[in-house]
Amino acid sequence: MPYVPVSEFVFDCEQCDTRCDGISKGVYNFNNDVTFSEFYEQHIIGRINQSGKYVAFKCATPGYPDIEVRNADNTLFKYIEVKVQQRTFMQVQKYLPASNLLPSETIALNESDLLRYFQIQHQDAVPIIIVWVLLNRLCMVEPQTHQLYYQHLPQLQTIYNQCQSSRRFKRKSGDGDVVDGMHKGVMVNYHFSLKELKRWV
Repeated sequence: MPYVPVSEFVFDCEQCDTRCDGISKGVYNFNNDVTFSEFYEQHIIGRINQSGKYVAFKCATPGYPDIEVRNADNTLFKYIEVKVQQRTFMQVQKYLPASNLLPSETIALNESDLLRYFQIQHQDAVPIIIVWVLLNRLCMVEPQTHQLYYQHLPQLQTIYNQCQSSRRFKRKSGDGDVVDGMHKGVMVNYHFSLKELKRWV
């Protein structure tokens, strides 16, 4: 299907010739997902550093967003969290009917991460941006490419406060969630719409 800019986004999955399946993966390889995300983190770090205005690097503080961005004088500018999304929630209308979301527009974020970032931004008074890297969603991204979408955390918190549980979904545990005896896979996701985000061009 053709790429559709977010500003013009109205898409009916029932009319799609390359429709995403609505089957849960069942197997969640936590380590592979982390490696995949780190690739795009480095891509974003490189893109910021190429501008010459800021210095970006992997954040070393446990529990904090993925990327730390500093001004030229080394003062802290902002944090960036990177989420790679290859699949959509095809059954969002079935399981979250009150969300008013369509599958093609739906993106997700680990709710525990989201709540932690709300707390960090409040206590540190440092801006946080969430960036979604969209892949393999052919109604929104051209084949063999990726597209970046982002939003500032206060806007996401406003949506979270307004929508509450209508956008929360807990999936079943699957193979690969447990790593070295610890459950590390994402179980509870909170969902947003691509229409609520901005494109990073």
